[in-house]
Amino acid sequence: MANYKEIKGFHVQSLSSDPVANQAAGGSWASGGSLNTARDYVGGTVTPGSDSALIFGGSSTAVEQYNGSSWTEKTEMNAPAPINYSRYPAGTATAALASGGGSTYSVTVEQWNGSGWTEIADLNEGRGFGSASPIGTVTAALVAGGFEANPGVVVKSNESWNGASWTEVGDLNVARGYNAGLGTSTSALMTNGQAAPPGLTVLNDVESWNGASWTAVSACNSGRVRGVAAGETNSSGLFFGGATGPNTSVAKTEFWDGTSWTEVADLAAGRMRGGGGGTIGIALIAGGDPGPAPTTSATEEWANGPSSFSQLNSGQVYYNSSSTNAFKVTQAKVPTGSWSSGGSLNTARDAATGAGVQTAAFIAGGRDPSNPIAIHEQYNGSTWSEKADLNTARRYLINAGTTTVGLAAGSNVPASWSNVESWNGSSWTETTELNTGRGYMFRAGSTGTAALVAGGYTTTALADVESWNGSAWTEVNELNTAGYSMSGGGTNTSAIAAGRQSPPGTTGISESWDGSSWTEVSDLNTARRLLGGDGPSNASAIVFGGEDATSSFANSAKTESWDGSSWTEQSDLATARGNGVGGAGISSSALCFGGHAPGGRTTSTEEYTAPTANYTITVS
Repeated sequence: MANYKEIKGFHVQSLSSDPVANQAAGGSWASGGSLNTARDYVGGTVTPGSDSALIFGGSSTAVEQYNGSSWTEKTEMNAPAPINYSRYPAGTATAALASGGGSTYSVTVEQWNGSGWTEIADLNEGRGFGSASPIGTVTAALVAGGFEANPGVVVKSNESWNGASWTEVGDLNVARGYNAGLGTSTSALMTNGQAAPPGLTVLNDVESWNGASWTAVSACNSGRVRGVAAGETNSSGLFFGGATGPNTSVAKTEFWDGTSWTEVADLAAGRMRGGGGGTIGIALIAGGDPGPAPTTSATEEWANGPSSFSQLNSGQVYYNSSSTNAFKVTQAKVPTGSWSSGGSLNTARDAATGAGVQTAAFIAGGRDPSNPIAIHEQYNGSTWSEKADLNTARRYLINAGTTTVGLAAGSNVPASWSNVESWNGSSWTETTELNTGRGYMFRAGSTGTAALVAGGYTTTALADVESWNGSAWTEVNELNTAGYSMSGGGTNTSAIAAGRQSPPGTTGISESWDGSSWTEVSDLNTARRLLGGDGPSNASAIVFGGEDATSSFANSAKTESWDGSSWTEQSDLATARGNGVGGAGISSSALCFGGHAPGGRTTSTEEYTAPTANYTITVS
């Protein structure tokens, strides 16, 4: 049933400022007082709900306290200079911990009481170069990840402080150093980090702590290391600054709402190895390295947006009555999208299509390494889980539908050319076979009870098209050009099929289906075969990867979106891949998984997201 917005649309409101997605999206950074001593590799704490802060250690032994406008030098720590680099902070500006740290990978822990430092119980494991933002208080804290005494080794180990002693508790799932943490000893978040040298390998993944174990959650939009985080629990936080390379600092800030990350206002300047923390309402970063320029003494303070704001609502048209005096529309503008890392498949594979949406997708069948497989996995927006296998192992099949009502059909193996299975959310059941058995088909269908297959290959390229109504396949009008290894998306009444193999010179062809016939439309910009993709109709789709027909069928990272009349190139995948790439979603929110990448079949997953934003309406 259509909702009110779809039936009635919106009133054109007059607003004094642009709508925002949430309070954090209305926040901003402002300059604060400069440190007395410029430095990097610092640790920092911020008193929750205030801009009172403490910065310690790093490339200087100085300790400085912030009162909201200026920094004052305080008593230095007891530990000698080599230990002061990258110590793990916890607590507030007047009651803090500084744990481990330094090129000596120390076990030393010191406690700050507002005027001086006292050595207390040591860590069980010496380490440094972990989180520069605090997790917990002086009586209940966490120290997780970092580099250990064996140079170049990152660790998973996690220690909990109860005010008297340190206890080893549940390890991180992924070892990392230069990570950024936030929260408490029972509710924390650990973002990104760096894998072991050589080089600076960015780990763009996030883990959530519930007091007993770490669980992988949605990755940040921008992978980076040596940044700072702020937040009081694992359900809400900020991640800002950091680096994407040895001398490539960034100013990005992202907000975590407990489910996903949203980019909000950037820092005035990029920096890495700074210190700070706070809450999503008031946060701070001080010091650091802009890279490759000298270390900085600059401080920036974050203030959340006002509690009263206009809510971002996709499709909203409004008039901005401020200085812009412009009509605007809120939408997900596809060319602004980008790819980020997602959770890895449990089984590397190619030769399958996948189906669903970005937060609920599945892939069943394929091949690994060369034989057909029956393994079925489902994605929940962050991780893949194995589900009940297909009854018949197969490769170069199609998947269609959803994680609760799905289809698996066809194969390039003669014995299972016509085989079709339906998924009911818990098991696969053999159902009505295709009229024309084949592999390498195009597929469309957002439900398991209404789908379309087109083209394919047995001993020759086919133009046959069949429509599924939930119980039977019906032959409908054929493609204009026989072919196979196509991708695209849509439904059994509205679809777009692009890229193909056979006959020669047709690998860029696209055809649009209106429920009764196929029409040739604009070609892909880069001719390809065996690509991935999806979309809701013949007016909107996205395709990616595949084998580039212009370069001896080399794996491609190209991404293109369809707007109903032409294909537009988008941001490339991070990993070029072909030979049957899994795809799911829509043009503004898609998922790419599996395929054949450099080094062989891959488990890699990437997520494409076009952010919803406000754009001025222009008339030409």
